[in-house]
Amino acid sequence: MATNRGVVYMGPGKVEVQNIDYPKMQTPQGKSIEHGAILKIVSTNICGSDQHMVRGRTTAPKGLTLGHEITGEVIEKGKDVEFINIGDLVSVPFNIACGRCRACRERHTGVCLNVNPKQPGGAYGYVDMGGWAGGQAQYVLVPYADFNLLKFPDKDQAMSKIKDLTMLSDILPTGYHGAKSAGVEVGSIVYVAGAGPVGLAAAASAYILGAAVIIVGDKNQERLAHAKKMGYETIDIGKHDNLSEQIEQIVGVPEVDAAIDAVGFEASAHGDPNEAAPASVLNQLMGITFVAGGIGIPGLYVVEDPGAPNEDAKKGILKIRFGKGWSRSLHFHTGQAPVLQYNRQLMQAILHDRLPIAKIVNATIISLDDAPKGYADFDKGAAKKYVLDPNGYLAKAA
Repeated sequence: MATNRGVVYMGPGKVEVQNIDYPKMQTPQGKSIEHGAILKIVSTNICGSDQHMVRGRTTAPKGLTLGHEITGEVIEKGKDVEFINIGDLVSVPFNIACGRCRACRERHTGVCLNVNPKQPGGAYGYVDMGGWAGGQAQYVLVPYADFNLLKFPDKDQAMSKIKDLTMLSDILPTGYHGAKSAGVEVGSIVYVAGAGPVGLAAAASAYILGAAVIIVGDKNQERLAHAKKMGYETIDIGKHDNLSEQIEQIVGVPEVDAAIDAVGFEASAHGDPNEAAPASVLNQLMGITFVAGGIGIPGLYVVEDPGAPNEDAKKGILKIRFGKGWSRSLHFHTGQAPVLQYNRQLMQAILHDRLPIAKIVNATIISLDDAPKGYADFDKGAAKKYVLDPNGYLAKAA
């Protein structure tokens, strides 16, 4: 019998690489399916969203196999899979989507109605996202394979750019979604809250959308230094209380055309100390965004946050100055990125050397066995995007 190993959440602050079940052609509820494909994983990344669970800031159960950023080779497929073939090298959107419900037909694949009995939307290896096994492993099942998988047109070309293409499963479309939904266009002045991988992906996306100036705010010195090295303006929010004044020093006016929250519910070091930090981030973004402008919110927010500092925040309730946003005619866009809306175009930008995203997010390859150390270093704020190599494909490509 084939074996499998994966990264397993063992409780707050602890992950282990363990022997796990080899994928079966069935749903988490045990129903047999023929629309799935089993992948031998080529690359799988550690995401900031995973860190929320590992820190104990969600209701994730112990024993959950982590990982929703997956690239792999198809080694088995169900009889209902017609257009994806054995041997194809594919990118896996982190959204699990059926392709058949109203939401999927309208391309809102982040809120598919059929893959999660608890709420709209499914994902691999994530709390409350349907119970699907994660992909920080050697093998994983992808349901509805014909609909979900993005096949790379040339395997050799793809492997030569695999460090870039591995970002297609989540952070690059997520950053792009944040920029696009905020209304970034040619000539925009843009502020991105957060210099982690999603923030840098949002900054890179703003650039290819034509932004004139891109400003990234954070308090992590290593991440700010890397963002500056990549060509973005930076603001140290740990040292400067007045964000609008710092923006004015850079662009001559105390406002931007579009803003992006790439941090989410674990934000810190922003705004009023009497407010929950994520509320302060959103309230500040309302204050610096030009009237009738947009705020994209790809940063993760959860329904339940057991590690929050107060009872409201534990239930996902934040004190947002909604009246301020309304009075300024701002538009807000929240939620998971619908990866399938963007990943093909972004793939082409990578393959044709328009978007060196691996360099921008400082992609760093480590072994599957080194995943616990990668989690620990990322949690300390390393200015890196850790990419796991569970089957040795990346080492061979290098």
